[in-house]
Parts: sequence; C-alpha cells; structure tokens
Amino acid sequence: MLNLAIIGCGVIAQYHLRALAKLTTARAAAVCDLRSDVAQKTAADFNVPRWTTSADELLADPSIDAVILALPTCARTPLAIEAFRRGKHVLTEKPVAMNAADVRAMLAAQGDRVGACCSSRYRSFESTRVARDFIRTGALGALRTISCRAVNPAGKPPTGIPPVWRLRRDLNGGGLFVNWGCYDLDYLLGLLDFKLTPRHVLARTWQVGAPFAAYAAPGSDGETHVNALITFAEGCVLDYERAESSTLPPDNHWQIAGELGTLTLQMIRHPDAKILFTEADATNGTRTRVIWEGDESKAGAEHDGPVIDFVDAILEKRAPRTSLQDALLFARLADGIYASADRNEPVAFD
Repeated sequence: MLNLAIIGCGVIAQYHLRALAKLTTARAAAVCDLRSDVAQKTAADFNVPRWTTSADELLADPSIDAVILALPTCARTPLAIEAFRRGKHVLTEKPVAMNAADVRAMLAAQGDRVGACCSSRYRSFESTRVARDFIRTGALGALRTISCRAVNPAGKPPTGIPPVWRLRRDLNGGGLFVNWGCYDLDYLLGLLDFKLTPRHVLARTWQVGAPFAAYAAPGSDGETHVNALITFAEGCVLDYERAESSTLPPDNHWQIAGELGTLTLQMIRHPDAKILFTEADATNGTRTRVIWEGDESKAGAEHDGPVIDFVDAILEKRAPRTSLQDALLFARLADGIYASADRNEPVAFD
C-alpha cells in the first residue's frame, strides 16, 4: 500500500482524492494546505487520517512514498525538486511548470523516482490507445500536419469573479494555452510518442476582448485566444488555435495527417466518440471509414486516469503515461509560442 500526500486542497485535489479512494494499492495518507481550515475539512470529508499546513513536514516524512502537487503552478517546482531530493515520487498538476527551465530543474533532481504530469488526462481513454496503435502501424505514412482547432464561444457572463490564477502569467505561466493547450498537445503529441523536434514557431495571442471583460479576473494578463504554427525537424508542422470568451462560432477537432492518410479525433469525452480514417481510394480519390467508436462520456474518467497511471507506474517500475521528459516538449513549445507572440515575429527553438 503506497502512502500518498496531496499538497494543495483546492477543487482539483478532490478529484485526486476520489481517484485514490478507488484503489487498493494506494491511499491518501495526508493532505496539506496553507489554509488550516481547508486542510482540516478536506481530510474530514475524504477520511484522510492526517492534515497539515506544512509541506516540508510531509516531504521529510519517510512514510510518505509519493506526493501529488495540486497547488498553483508558480509554487510547484521548488516542492517537486525537494520531494525528489527526499526520495518521493511526484505527480504534478498541469501545466507541468512555469517554463521549460523549471522542468529541466525537476528532471535534474528526479533521480530514479517516477515524475509525471496530469496533462495526460485525455489520453486515459480506450480511443487513445486505438489511435496510438493505429499510428504505430505506419498507416498514415510520413507525417505532414498535426492540427487542433478548439473554439468555445462565450456563454453567459460569470456570476462571480473568475479564478485569479487562470489568466495570470506570473501565477500560471500563461493563459488559455497552458490551461487547455497542455491537454491538446499532450493528446496529439502523446499519440506520436512525443518524438518530435521543434524548430521554429510563429504565434499570436490575444487577451480577453472588451465585450467579455467580466469573463476574466481583474489584473489578468493571460491570453484567451492563441494561434500558432510550429515546424519540426521531422518535416511536419503543427497548426494550432484555441479560443474562449470570443465571438468565434464553436469548432472542435484534432487531426493528424500523413502522406497516406488522416486521422480525425475527438479528445474530449463523448457518448458517441469516433476515430475517422481518411485514406486514398483508387475509385473515388479518398474514402473515410470509422476505425473505432464507443461511449466515453463517463464523468470523471479523465481525472482518474493520471492518478491510477501514476500509482501503477511506481508499482510496476515503469514510465508514466506522461513523464516529465515528455512534458518538457510542451513546456518548450509554450516558451516558444509566448516568445513569438511577445516579439511579434517568428522565433527558433533552442
């Protein structure tokens, strides 16, 4: 039985605690939050035997095997490094870190411990395994484009102040791109085993527009709309756009296209999920067929996935679904996108 401690008792920690409660191989041994009342209530609500306001206390405890870092991005890297130094396994919330330098610092401290990131949530589904295995057969041929267009128009105005951290670059490392782009790209790049080498990026970001000012907390400087084109040494390109709180009509698709065929995917859980394969056809030019379909609408499944995989990775002594090394690729892409948008020009990756 592995003993896990959850540091940070916000909303996302409750999902982690529910996932742990389903396991017979691990348990939540402690929770921690700077707010003593929140830590105490969380422990009581989920029958966790111990609560504290001191992360250092838990990191120094040899009975704690692993930690889940569920606190704001700006505070996670020092704790991850110290946890590794103390011999703990670490699962960090998304985005993996504030920037690629932070991820490299975590990797330098990791040693033989398991380090994982929750950006893998949408690769927890059966459809993801099918798509990955299909791509590995070579059916797509040489890769040409990886694309995502995920647009969610503004709904009704919020009734309260939105979370302050969500669109703050000093707290979260960025805005919408790190909040949701980490899922989009973990999904797409994970299907390709993260085996791509970024070369150049041209990107533009926009903050929330005047008609939707109430949709962002005061002082927000993170983007609610991002558009980027990234080239890779392997000869393919990533065409990426995500927007929220905008006037764009809804549009959500994820695709991987090669010389021989194209996969059209659904990342978000759906009751009628499908993977479509479009390939050359001698009679009609192309044909599209369904290579998998099913119901993936079960609520919470994406939240259980990273925790279950993390525990299994520790016990099975294997790499997690999204390792810190894998997550470094996203952090590098994020650094490049923000650098290009800030300079208003293309930039090269190191």
